[in-house]
Amino acid sequence: MCGAAASGNYHWIWNPFDPNDRDVMLGLEDTAKGFVAMILAGPFLTGYTQTINDWYDREIDAINEPYRPIPSGAISEGQVIFQIWFLLLGGLGIAYGLDVWAGHDFPTVLALSIFGSWVSYIYSAPPLKLKQNGWAGNYALGCSYISLPWWCGQAVFGELDRPVYFILPILYSIAGLGIAIVNDFKSVEGDRQMGLNSLPVAFGIDGAKYICAGSVTLTQLGVAAYLYSIGETNYAAGLLALLLPQIYFQATLLLPDPVANDVKYQASSQPFFVFGILATALCLGHHDFTA
Repeated sequence: MCGAAASGNYHWIWNPFDPNDRDVMLGLEDTAKGFVAMILAGPFLTGYTQTINDWYDREIDAINEPYRPIPSGAISEGQVIFQIWFLLLGGLGIAYGLDVWAGHDFPTVLALSIFGSWVSYIYSAPPLKLKQNGWAGNYALGCSYISLPWWCGQAVFGELDRPVYFILPILYSIAGLGIAIVNDFKSVEGDRQMGLNSLPVAFGIDGAKYICAGSVTLTQLGVAAYLYSIGETNYAAGLLALLLPQIYFQATLLLPDPVANDVKYQASSQPFFVFGILATALCLGHHDFTA
């Protein structure tokens, strides 16, 4: 969705705000493209990422969360392997179909999907197993959940032809690193036993919670400053307004007790973060970079 917005080339079915954007058939086609892109990024490639991570985490999950499907024995090894391959190959097939639909000479969406799938694999699997290092692992997660879907959506509807289209998603992935830390608080004991140097293990829960809050807050302040610098003061102000409730939930939920409040903090704060990314993407889509 953010990539489509940043492209500036997504058409509504009937735009009540723009009389020049009321081509119903074009809007229906773009809606269909967006839906297929969401199926690619969500059920297929995110599903592949989660399944392969759960498979390689089965020993840790047996300590931290023994009720999960794999360590509990609810699904067999054969079913897990089938699911991994089905989601991966199905996702790559959808990615190539989107490239054909978008008329790409070079299969950009497929290339991004292959790269993202490779990052997902080395995040979870030995010998690299990026998640053994809190910095590399959490940044890989942030990139997978923010940058790659953004670039996919933008490639489907437009072009990745300016450095800012890479720089801002990469910056937002630093905030994604902070969000990923929240998921590590509940696993700190199992991670320590299995030798995973997550940030809560490396810096302690108290140190990691400040890294989490700082990365999320400072990244968005930096993006707001950039939007202000290109003359988009309204969008910059909007982004700051969306940051304020996030800081409030950091102060009232995350910092007092990140272990007990991890789910509540994510549910309370993350919607404002996501709307901030969308606001940034809309700003890029409407900004005249040639002026």
